[in-house]
Amino acid sequence: MPTEQLSERSEGARRLENVVIRFAGDSGDGMQLTGDRFGAQAAAIGNDVATLPNYPAEIRAPAGTVAGVSSYQLHIADHDIRTPGDQPDVLVAMNPAALKANVGELRPGGVIILDTDAFSVLGLEKAGYDVDPLTDGSLDAFQVHAINLTGFAA
Repeated sequence: MPTEQLSERSEGARRLENVVIRFAGDSGDGMQLTGDRFGAQAAAIGNDVATLPNYPAEIRAPAGTVAGVSSYQLHIADHDIRTPGDQPDVLVAMNPAALKANVGELRPGGVIILDTDAFSVLGLEKAGYDVDPLTDGSLDAFQVHAINLTGFAA
């Protein structure tokens, strides 16, 4: 769990001594590149960074399925670290399959940022959801930020 201290920069901001972030989406969606760039920026401002790329076991798995999920985990800290972290504090899920494959490892009370563009009926079916996790209460233990990330990029 990240250690929190109140930041002097603004009243609502919190300074974290360390945080574990996992970016997850379909293989080929750029999760490795996103994680790499995010980590490079975190290091450029003086943080220590440890990474863990995770590629799907199935080559050319169908898009939107749990078997095709790729992820990149970063442990970012203001002190020396030696591991990519045990449990993510933040999960950035680009589709329902990425959420399904990774939400079980997210710490209780953790943050989920997800791309609502992929949470269509077809996207949920491909991931094996019978009901939408955004409405069924299964994510109530987390801080969920549902954003149309794809829409921002268009």
